[in-house]
Amino acid sequence: MEGINWTALIVFVLLFGFITWLGFAASRWRRGDLDQLHEWGLGGRRFGTLVTWFLIGGDLYTAYTFIAVPALAFGAGALAFFAVPYTIVVYPILFVVFPRLWSVAHRHGYITSADFVRGRFGNRWLALAITLTGIVATMPYIALQLVGLQVVIGAMGVVGEGLLGDLPLIIAFVILAAFTYSSGLRAPTAIAIVKDSLIFLTVFAVVIIVPLKLGGYGAIFSAVPAQKLLLAPPPANSFGSYGIYGTLALGSALALLLYPHSVTGILSANSGHAVRRNAAMLPAYSFMLGLLALLGFMAIAAGVDKLPEYAAGFKQYKASFAVPALVLNMFPSWFAGIAFAAIGIGALVPAAIMSIAAANLFTRNIYKEFLHRECTDLQESRMAKWVSLIVKAGALFFIIFVNQQYVIQLQLLGGIWIIQTLPAVVLGLYTRWFNSWALLIGWVVGTVIGTVVAYQAGLKPTWQLTLAGYGLPGYTALYTLVINIAVVVVLTLLFRAAKLGADQDETSASDYQLAPAPTA
Repeated sequence: MEGINWTALIVFVLLFGFITWLGFAASRWRRGDLDQLHEWGLGGRRFGTLVTWFLIGGDLYTAYTFIAVPALAFGAGALAFFAVPYTIVVYPILFVVFPRLWSVAHRHGYITSADFVRGRFGNRWLALAITLTGIVATMPYIALQLVGLQVVIGAMGVVGEGLLGDLPLIIAFVILAAFTYSSGLRAPTAIAIVKDSLIFLTVFAVVIIVPLKLGGYGAIFSAVPAQKLLLAPPPANSFGSYGIYGTLALGSALALLLYPHSVTGILSANSGHAVRRNAAMLPAYSFMLGLLALLGFMAIAAGVDKLPEYAAGFKQYKASFAVPALVLNMFPSWFAGIAFAAIGIGALVPAAIMSIAAANLFTRNIYKEFLHRECTDLQESRMAKWVSLIVKAGALFFIIFVNQQYVIQLQLLGGIWIIQTLPAVVLGLYTRWFNSWALLIGWVVGTVIGTVVAYQAGLKPTWQLTLAGYGLPGYTALYTLVINIAVVVVLTLLFRAAKLGADQDETSASDYQLAPAPTA
């Protein structure tokens, strides 16, 4: 960490300069009227299968993913691999459920999931709950991208105190804010193609070359402590770590596609068929994620945490420094610059999409719904552009002035919050039986209980449920979702029996049918 690695930094800056140019140039790609919100915020809904694959992949697999998953494997061992089945479970959900959302959104011009809920149930307050949940859950997620960017910038020796230390982050996010404002979703989509190409290049190089240098995968696994290779056996009368592993995978899968940035990526596709084809193609990223987790074991085998030249990095960034240290130790500086640029760009792409998604939510479901119902298309798009800047500024404030650990904990809470929107969004795609006020109360109950339980557990994402003396530890989000749905079902039965709160549905059954694939 002493001194700047100029070769890596120059490569990093050159690649960053290229994606900056690309971000601004993207405004002319598949040219549309960027004064229309659907053009600025959804790319005109005209991205085909391959472009959508890069966009959704770049959206879901963030810079923090590439830092945190290997870091978890480095620190906690086998538990990190829950991310692999978690992403595999996501794709059948994407294939079955979300073409229906694309179809009804395309028919009615919906831009957000809250738009759909407003149209399906006719309840603006339920739509507001979905909106606020999406924005609040997204803010720390954006800030978290900066954690990965901070780590790789520090790995190149660019460190300092106060404003000087934060200056690289500020410059990066000023660039992000500028090209997002001017180009909308087209910018991160174009950049995602570059980012994913660099990530695949980096990962495959590492998983081939590092084992060759360390004596093969057998030597790597032999060097990993036995307790990190397998989940800890559960104690008597408890599912132990097995329950945590399984519920984290399932709960995370149910929550992931509900995030506003996921919905934005899905709705930007040019057809429901493109969404389905992506569900079949995206498991390539899950394969890469499994390889990424192995990088944590490689860092253990290489003993990078014991090398004095990386002591400062591990002291500052803890296990998150495992991958940068591994790359610096095993590869020439020019390749480290490429790898770090891939991670850095991997921060900008999802951060841009997240800020656009949050801006879409605020503009459509707060500004237009409650503050200015008669706003013009131009006013609507301008408001979204300004909100996207405010969201990014808020994320930057979080990372500079708030303890990094709090940002991570808030993101974990975000998973508990966003999953509470599942009954209205996902179940609402299949049935209008649920009463909208019951859905709103269920959302309140699930959100409050989840927040209180997480707070009492020290903001950890898991909770120990005990039934008849048997311990069932698991992901808090999944448990509170069950409570949420139970409340919704009971209250819907009561409201229907009392003939209260009949909902107005502006959609029809045919709206949910998969639209024909485009012929050209």
